[in-house]
Amino acid sequence: MFSEQRLRALLFYTFALVFFAGLPYILSYALGYKFDARYLKFTKTGIIAIETQPAGASVYLNGKVLDQKTPATIQELLPGKYNIKIELEKHYPWSSDVEVKGGRVSRLDQVILFPLLANVKQLNQEKISSFQVDPEKSKVYYLDFKERLIYRSDLDGGNFQNVGSFPEMSPEPKAWKLSPDRKKILFFNPAQIVIVRLSEQAVQMSEPDSAIVLNLSGRRITDAFWHSDSYHLLVVTQKGVEVLEASDKTLPIELFRLNNKNTSVFYDGNKDVLYFLDTQKAAGENYDNVYRLELNFKTFPFQNLMRSKNFEQQE
Repeated sequence: MFSEQRLRALLFYTFALVFFAGLPYILSYALGYKFDARYLKFTKTGIIAIETQPAGASVYLNGKVLDQKTPATIQELLPGKYNIKIELEKHYPWSSDVEVKGGRVSRLDQVILFPLLANVKQLNQEKISSFQVDPEKSKVYYLDFKERLIYRSDLDGGNFQNVGSFPEMSPEPKAWKLSPDRKKILFFNPAQIVIVRLSEQAVQMSEPDSAIVLNLSGRRITDAFWHSDSYHLLVVTQKGVEVLEASDKTLPIELFRLNNKNTSVFYDGNKDVLYFLDTQKAAGENYDNVYRLELNFKTFPFQNLMRSKNFEQQE
């Protein structure tokens, strides 16, 4: 009997000793702490949270695969740098080093896994030199500078058609821009503006297309824009800002004379507002200023101005 009591007491005190000795460890883990053998002390742990697009990818922590698939949360990580690698079948792998800080969550929530075989499709059916996408009308426009042909297709390449051609320009066009009504294209080089009307239907390559050629010799064109009415052009030259009609009988009208021959410009086609840089001289010094020129019909009656100028020319 006496031996049995002593055994029970020994077991009780042994379990009590183990409990109280392990209590700090238990509480530390419960509160997010972990024993760091590097510094021989308990340290607050951190978390790495991972989200991928698409989900279901495998996660490797320092080269060891985890049981979780993305989205995944890796907890109880001691502060430091960890290598994360993410793999998904038929997709390019993703890898990065992640810094973990105690008591914080390091989030990888913008990981995109790209497919190995991208969905690539050729759209053009003829040789082309340049293209523009018109997402609003779900069309793509193409140019062949060698043959001077214009093509148009749907966004997926369907209904690929020749819809016009443009005359030879020397030097080659600096840029080309589609009119807001999608019926015309303007091309320009430093001395010329060419306007081509597009066909609604496919045309034969041998069919001649009428084009308007505007020569602005001696002024050196910097940029050109369509007004929202798809009839007037706003042209920036080294001498000034001009407005023209899309007509072979147009008379350029200077709206603003520029001092800066290499000005920077931006045109807001939705509001018909031109922003440009120009140099002004004051107190013996030159200053660069940015100007805003409103060109909508409420503030600038283009048609009346053009008609009056044309009438004066005829007189």
